[in-house]
Amino acid sequence: MMKEQKKRLRKEIREEKKRHSADELMAYSSALLEQVEKHPRFIASHTVLLYHSLCDEVQTHAFVEKWYKTKKVLLPVVRGDILVLRHYTGKDCLKVGAFGIEEPEGENFTRLHEIDFCLVPGMSFDRQGNRLGRGKGYYDKLLPQLPHAYNIGICYRFQAHEEIPAEPFDRKMDEVWTEEGRWC
Repeated sequence: MMKEQKKRLRKEIREEKKRHSADELMAYSSALLEQVEKHPRFIASHTVLLYHSLCDEVQTHAFVEKWYKTKKVLLPVVRGDILVLRHYTGKDCLKVGAFGIEEPEGENFTRLHEIDFCLVPGMSFDRQGNRLGRGKGYYDKLLPQLPHAYNIGICYRFQAHEEIPAEPFDRKMDEVWTEEGRWC
């Protein structure tokens, strides 16, 4: 039952994304990330886990590029059914990896306790901080390994719902933000 609810919600969100132009989504992304960079937790952070966005996610490429010289920016890399993390050192370190996502090359970053801020993508988030991902469980496995990270889920406002199906292993976000501001 819950799997079907999640599947249905993912489909609804994919359809809704198609109703917005690339320019609209870029404007929403910029508005959202301008707010995130003013967040006290982000300002105080030293080692941040971001992500290199797919075309239908909050667009983070410019944000990653803006901050990698002043903060240690880590990006996830898909390895089988888990995410490993690598240091982003500029566009030259990227190669196309799983799902067409640009991923940094180099050694895996293993000092996970140093990560103090994390931006987490999602298909949807709710008012309780629950996250609906794409269904592969990558972040469900990664987030419990980041004991000191402050986790902020980001999505477009039309992706945010009052309540989404959640399971016991789903990791709640500390906050959720959209282009309209803090959602929870």
